[in-house]
Amino acid sequence: MSEQKKSLLSLTLDELTEVAVGLGLPRFAGKQLCEWIYVRKAKSIDEMTNLSKAARELLKESYTIGASDPVDAMHSKDGTVKYLFRTREGHFVETVYIPDYGRDGRREEGEPRRATICVSSQVGCKMGCAFCMTGRQGFVAQLSAADILNQIYSLPERDTLTNIVFMGQGEPFDNLDAVLRATEILTASYAYAWSPKRITVSSVGLAKGLVRFLEESRCNLAISLHHPIPRERAAMMPAERGMGIQEVVNVLRQYDFCRQTTDDYEEGTKQRRLTFEYILFGGLNDGKEHADALLRLLKPLDCRVNLIRFHTIPDSPFHATNEEALQRFADYLNAHGLTTTIRASRGQDIYAACGLLSTKKQEEEIFS
Repeated sequence: MSEQKKSLLSLTLDELTEVAVGLGLPRFAGKQLCEWIYVRKAKSIDEMTNLSKAARELLKESYTIGASDPVDAMHSKDGTVKYLFRTREGHFVETVYIPDYGRDGRREEGEPRRATICVSSQVGCKMGCAFCMTGRQGFVAQLSAADILNQIYSLPERDTLTNIVFMGQGEPFDNLDAVLRATEILTASYAYAWSPKRITVSSVGLAKGLVRFLEESRCNLAISLHHPIPRERAAMMPAERGMGIQEVVNVLRQYDFCRQTTDDYEEGTKQRRLTFEYILFGGLNDGKEHADALLRLLKPLDCRVNLIRFHTIPDSPFHATNEEALQRFADYLNAHGLTTTIRASRGQDIYAACGLLSTKKQEEEIFS
């Protein structure tokens, strides 16, 4: 059965060469496989016409590309598209495509100026953050590296992409083997050849994954902070009880980062970028005392802060801070030397914005 076949998507050049040799094919067939998958983006082994028909039939006995098109799509009025993918194990995961057509937001003819894909690393999530729909869903399954890459490989707009963020469903450091393999393929010269500075991996800050990611990856890092006071952060984010935010900062102090974000950022520095994500909740973490605590916490780091509007979820005790308080908070941090931006909300009308992704309904319908 096709479900039992091994996926070629996510294999390295060396591994594809081993596949070829193991089937009795010449070693150069590994490079041919690599080109068909990562350069030509083949959807089936039958497309690999520079392999003999006999070789293709032999390959199909044990392997499949491992790519599958999205099973559903929701389109936002702002151009954002939320895709639903089915995994190789039959679960569901959401992926968000976010085009940027410029400051005025108008869609011009041709491709967007920038385009970001927000990929998922798990079905559901174990972290249990109180303000997140994915956290409410709970953990369902790990995604394989092939499942992660398929969100990019089978994206209809894949050729317009300029940035990749691991900020969808799941905690990337809780599935770090698959995430690191996916980013290895994305940045390898024989595969996608992306600059690691165009890829950002987000985490609440897990002890078992933070140091390993910093040592084994050159991609940018975003830490989901959301509250600078440990005791109060723990009430919102159970992960604080495992590796506290002060401990996260202490680890990060041992590494070099750069907050440079100009157009020559990719060529102009060897360091990766460090960002802290901070959702503002009215009356909970948006006061001057919180801004001051944030300044003290992050003072040792060369980093940026992204302020995010809270998007209400059903039966939530939280509510968004008002726009005036949001801007005041940003201005205060910037005035005190902490580079801060306000992230534009995208796709809220299709539940594609930060914290709104969930496949609980689809999972219940299939597996109940």
